[in-house]
Amino acid sequence: MAVCARLCGVGPSRGCRRRQQRRGPAEAAAADSEPDTDPEEERIEAGAAALAGAGDGRSAGPSSPPRCSLLELPPELLVEIFASLPGTDLPSLAQVCTKFRRILHTDTIWRRRCREEYGVCENLRKLEITGVSCRDVYAKLLHRYRHILGLWQPDIGPYGGLLNVVVDGLFIIGWMYLPPHDPHVDDPMRFKPLFRIHLMERKSATVECMYGHRGPHNGHVQIVKKDEFSTKCNQTDHHRMSGGRQEEFRTWLREEWGRTLEDIFHEHMQELILMKFIYTSQYDNCLTYRRIYLPPSHPDDLIRPGLFKGTYGSHGLEIVMLSFHGKHARGTKITGDPNIPAGQQTVEIDLRHRIHLPDIESLRDFNELSRIVLEVREQVRQEQQQEGGPEDAAGLGRQSPQPCAESPAEQAKGPGDGGAEAAAEPPAQSGQGQPFVLPVGVSSRNEDYPRTCRMCFYGTGLIAGHGFTSPERTPGVFVLFDEDRFGFIWLELKSFSLYSRVQAAFRNADAPSPQAFEEMLKNIQSLAS
Repeated sequence: MAVCARLCGVGPSRGCRRRQQRRGPAEAAAADSEPDTDPEEERIEAGAAALAGAGDGRSAGPSSPPRCSLLELPPELLVEIFASLPGTDLPSLAQVCTKFRRILHTDTIWRRRCREEYGVCENLRKLEITGVSCRDVYAKLLHRYRHILGLWQPDIGPYGGLLNVVVDGLFIIGWMYLPPHDPHVDDPMRFKPLFRIHLMERKSATVECMYGHRGPHNGHVQIVKKDEFSTKCNQTDHHRMSGGRQEEFRTWLREEWGRTLEDIFHEHMQELILMKFIYTSQYDNCLTYRRIYLPPSHPDDLIRPGLFKGTYGSHGLEIVMLSFHGKHARGTKITGDPNIPAGQQTVEIDLRHRIHLPDIESLRDFNELSRIVLEVREQVRQEQQQEGGPEDAAGLGRQSPQPCAESPAEQAKGPGDGGAEAAAEPPAQSGQGQPFVLPVGVSSRNEDYPRTCRMCFYGTGLIAGHGFTSPERTPGVFVLFDEDRFGFIWLELKSFSLYSRVQAAFRNADAPSPQAFEEMLKNIQSLAS
C-alpha cells in the first residue's frame, strides 16, 4: 500500500483506490478490459498530480526535494516498469488509478510475464488470430493452474506412479513417466500424456483427457486441497477398443512390458502382469495425485540423491527415490507392487558400517559374503544395545551417529590405507574401485551389471508377502558402482537389484525446505501403510 502511494504521489489519507480486501490475481487480471470511468478514479489521479506539484506549482516545502510521480512518466516507460514486476502484483497495481489500469491492458507486459514466470517461449503474437490475449493466457491458464505444476504420485493402490505436470508451449500437460522395459535398467524413461489444459477461447481453459487411443476428449481437473488434485474423464468410452478387453490387454502389455503374453514363460509373472492390468485399468484416468519432491542434496552426500530405476524380479522395473539422512540413506518406492507398495522404504543403508569385500574368488562364495554381512549386523546390534537406542526388525536403528563415526569419504581409505592423500575425495567421485562379481546362486534380472564397485555398506531390505503381509527387514549389501548406479544384494532372497539414475529433468520439483521433504516422505509412507 505504502509503495503504491509513494510511486503514485498519493498518500493513504487521499483515498488510494487499492482496496483493503483484494481480489485474487487471476480474477482481477481477467477483469473487463475496458477502462473504468469512475469519477473517483479521476479525482485520485487529479489529487496525485496536485501532490506531485504538477497542478498549481506549490511545493512540499523549502527543505524537501522536488517530488516525481510515476504518472508523469511516458506510457512506454511504464510498460517496461510494469513488465518487470511479478504478475501476481499487477492486479493490485491496476487498482491504483485509471492510467495504470489502462496501461496494464498492454499485451507486451503479460507476454513477458508468461515467458519469465512459466517459460512460455512460443510466439504469443499468434494468439491474436484466435482472439486470445497474453493476459488471458496468464490469468486463465498459467496462473489458475499453477498449483498443479510439479511432480506427483497417483493413488493407484500399491502401484503408485510418477506424474510431471509442466507448461509445454501454450498447454499445461500431465506426463506420466514409466520405467524402461524390463530388464533394461539403463534405458531412458518412457512417458505418455494423461491430460492437457489449453486456452482456445477467452471464456475459460479447456481440460482434455489423453488416455486411450482415440485422441483427446473431455476431462476435468479439480484442486482438492494444498498439494493434492484429482482428474476425471467425462468420456470413458474413448478408452475402450473395438476388440474388447482382450485387445486392450494386449495393447497395454506391449506398452507396459514391450512383449506379448506368449513371450512371458514364467507363470507367476503372468499372474502379476494380469493382476496389474485389471487393477489399474479400472480407474479410467480418474485419479487423485499427491505432490512429491526431489530429495535435497548436500556436499557430504555419498552420491547425488534423486530418482533411480531398479529391478524387482518378476515385478519388473520400479522407480525408487534415494535420499540421505545424516549417516543413513533410504530408498523409497515411487512405484510399487503387491508385495511392497509404493511409498514404502525398500532399502536403508547404514553409512557408518562399510563392508570390505573379499578377493574376487572368495566373493563368488555366497556363504563367505553372508558370514561377513551377518558379522556386521551383529556389530550393529551390540552398538545399539550399548547406546540404548531403538532397534528395528532388521537391527538397523534410528539413533544419531556418534561423533567418532567416519564419513563415507574417510572410510574410503579402507584397511591398510594410511596416507592422508588416499581420502582426498570419496570413491564415488575419484574413480577408484575393486573387482566385483555376484556370488554363485544370487539371481539377477540384469546380468549386465558393472564388474567394478567403489564401496559397499551394510543395509537392510524390506520384504513381505503378497498384500504387504508379514513385512520384515532383512540384511543385505549396498553396492556403489558409480555416481549413477548402485545395487543391493538381498541375502535372504539370494537376489540382486540393479539401480540406474533417472536422467530426466523435472521442473517445479524441488522441496521448499528439508523439513517439507521429510514431511512428504512421512505422508506417502503413511498412505502406503
